[in-house]
Amino acid sequence: MKTKYIMALLAVLLLASCQKDFLDPDSLSTVDNKYIFSNVDDARKGVNAVYSYFQQDAFRSRLSNNMCGNTDIERQSGWSSSADRYQIWDLNALDTNGDLNVVWTYAYRAIRDANIAIDGIKQSGNLESSDASVKRTFNQLLGECYVLRAYWYSMLSFYFGDVPYLTQAPVAGMNFNLPKSNRNEILTQEIQNIIDIEENMLWADQLPYGIEQVNREYALGMIARLSLQRGGYYLTPELNMVRDSDYLDYYQIAKDYTEKLITLKDRALPTDFRQIFMNQCKFLTPLNEEILWEVPFPKGSGDVAWNIGITVDGGPTSKHDYGSGNNYMGIPVTYYLSFDSKDKRREVTCALYKINTDFVPEFISNVNNIAQGKWSRHFLDTPPGKQSAKGTGINWPMMRYADVLLMYAEAENELNGPTADAQNALKRVRQRAFDPADWGTKVDGYIAQVSTSKDAFFDAIVDERAWEFGGEMIRKYELIRWGIYAEKVEETVEGLKKLADEANAGTGTGPDYMYWKVDDKGNFVVLNPDTKVATAPDETWKRQSFLLQLYSSTTTYQEWITKDFSKYYLDGPKPGVARYIYPIPAINIANSDGTLNNDGYEFK
Repeated sequence: MKTKYIMALLAVLLLASCQKDFLDPDSLSTVDNKYIFSNVDDARKGVNAVYSYFQQDAFRSRLSNNMCGNTDIERQSGWSSSADRYQIWDLNALDTNGDLNVVWTYAYRAIRDANIAIDGIKQSGNLESSDASVKRTFNQLLGECYVLRAYWYSMLSFYFGDVPYLTQAPVAGMNFNLPKSNRNEILTQEIQNIIDIEENMLWADQLPYGIEQVNREYALGMIARLSLQRGGYYLTPELNMVRDSDYLDYYQIAKDYTEKLITLKDRALPTDFRQIFMNQCKFLTPLNEEILWEVPFPKGSGDVAWNIGITVDGGPTSKHDYGSGNNYMGIPVTYYLSFDSKDKRREVTCALYKINTDFVPEFISNVNNIAQGKWSRHFLDTPPGKQSAKGTGINWPMMRYADVLLMYAEAENELNGPTADAQNALKRVRQRAFDPADWGTKVDGYIAQVSTSKDAFFDAIVDERAWEFGGEMIRKYELIRWGIYAEKVEETVEGLKKLADEANAGTGTGPDYMYWKVDDKGNFVVLNPDTKVATAPDETWKRQSFLLQLYSSTTTYQEWITKDFSKYYLDGPKPGVARYIYPIPAINIANSDGTLNNDGYEFK
């Protein structure tokens, strides 16, 4: 049963009430920090302050969704408006962008409160308490703080590059105007902090709140994820994609710590891929299965199935009580068609239908609006109300065990090529995607084919991560660290053009039209999900234009095809490079007494 303990306790937090500048020591609680961290219960509340920022739009709708496009598997049309989120989608955000300011501000508030908690815990003496339970709990709390702080620094480096590195609790008289630190120096230290504490953390099944609480599994996974970021490519102010010469050291760390988790706490992947996400929609949090950690949202909070997931048309005149939800980020049809026709993940990941006001599924209105099918408010057991929108209470997954297996396979391949161990890790993920009867060709045969070289296996990892994690909004970070961001979006554009040309000429093999219906049991059914069919077998099927929608008689291709990704590879400040770094918000530059600037990156 879902506990939602962290978010439900926000009203009684002692530390997270700041509304002033994110570094201002006057904003801290007047409650004695020594008292807060003198006992387990109050220390828990102090650490909960760090979690509280996942309740803010900085994470709830920005970092978990809106700011994660565009990629080869998620997209939106940034060119169609100058509003804040559109600037971000168009890779053309100004330093006055409100969304960037929200992320910057709340990231540093979370970091500030993590530093306060880390300092309080270290000063408390309870890390070496003679009471074994107290000692264990305080070490766990310290680990939670380090992991959460590392998450925010990871995001800051992805979006802003080099940033100020704050690791001390603020006190009166401290110099708060710190210059930027090198992003790799920050990541190096944050990785080491988690390495130093992870053995003192507890597994999810040892914790009162399981996978809704940062745990040792997630800490080990984060060491690997951060290490791959540290060992990956990044954009310099001169608009070059580079990686440091010591990158293999960090692939080794990623391998070591994924292997450590696999050795110490392996688990079988759940065989039902859909159920992983249905659990979130049903408020179920099983232990020792797929999810390592998910952000807990209490009922009445969270944006999952409001701005990400299957579209549900609701409102006061609707015939259902599930409210309204939409998907801000659509799925490109090139990604949908990249799945093997027998891959069970496609139907779960890519929704070709929406729920109308009669509470009946119907085909999506446009080929550019394929939704993330993993979540939907109409999956909820209890309808949240006709006029509900936000606040579904559905948790957001931060890391899955399949990610650990694929990170291990990637790191092992980078270090040693496609060894048997690397192949086996990929095999475990791929087996779930297909019926056992098809494993001979779709798993064993496929893996043998892609294991002929290191490069071929890497390409297979790139593909597999797309098919496995579609809609979970981590693809952007992977394309960045692999150094193939511009390449992949260009590939997407060319693929869309090819589909449009073939549909218009009638020469393709894909579904120019799709035939669909709602069967006697109320299920949405598509006759030809990935093939061309001339006519339907009977009149119960409805015909819907599909790939033909990509073509335009006036512009050849629909505008979104040529414009959504153009600044990612074609007409950005440096063609062939995606300038994914954004300017530091102007208000923070102005308040820095000259220590911060937006030099480089050809910002306007």
